[in-house]
Amino acid sequence: MQVPEIIPTQLAYFDPGDGRRIAYRFRQPEADHPTVLFLPGYASDMEGAKAESIDAYCATRKLGCLRLDYSGTGSSGGDFADGTLGRWLQEVLAAIDLLSEGPLIIAGSSMGGWLALHAAMQRPQRVKALLGIATAPDFTDWGFVQEEVDTMRRDGKLERPNPYGPEPSVTWLGFWESGSAHRLLYSPIDLTIPIRLVHGEQDTEVPMGVPIKLMADLRSSDVQLRLVKGAGHRLSEPHEIHAILVELHGLAERIA
Repeated sequence: MQVPEIIPTQLAYFDPGDGRRIAYRFRQPEADHPTVLFLPGYASDMEGAKAESIDAYCATRKLGCLRLDYSGTGSSGGDFADGTLGRWLQEVLAAIDLLSEGPLIIAGSSMGGWLALHAAMQRPQRVKALLGIATAPDFTDWGFVQEEVDTMRRDGKLERPNPYGPEPSVTWLGFWESGSAHRLLYSPIDLTIPIRLVHGEQDTEVPMGVPIKLMADLRSSDVQLRLVKGAGHRLSEPHEIHAILVELHGLAERIA
């Protein structure tokens, strides 16, 4: 069977309203098909394996696909040190409002899953389903020990070894402080849409208890958690991406 050629989407930029230069790629949906909005994780961007695989899937199914880089990351302008959950959520909401039309499925990876939950609650008329990939809500609470918090408060930032590259992973105090205003767990999460969560059984960055607690707090009765045996946090191996696409396919059919 001949595989159809997938035409790459062009890199473009938009201004959410205050002069920021936010990079995005947008594949237009055909007819009345929904658009998948992909939100990357902390210090990640829209050019990773999961994002590109989701875009390729959308291209073969006539779905739209909108990807963006938060300010200070990837191809977007700005300083990463200025990034906060509130700032990046504003950019996500502006992308929804300014760049897309019609029904949306939000697919969020790690921190992007946290932002996806907030975006879905703030745009209930647009967001019809949500896919969480190693979703990390409230990680500014459970992801740091007291000694690390003390270091951030003293130095304004925390540097930790980066398991994915030679440069250290940096968490800025402003970002960490923004987490308290965006906590979701341990109270009802007012979403009733279909939600699918994909999580690695060996994820050492987001413990298994997090997606289980998230399932319990979501109001939706249509929530499923898919565990991938032996998988870590990145979920970027071919069989792991396949599991993500299977869940995305189910959501797309669910809201069609």
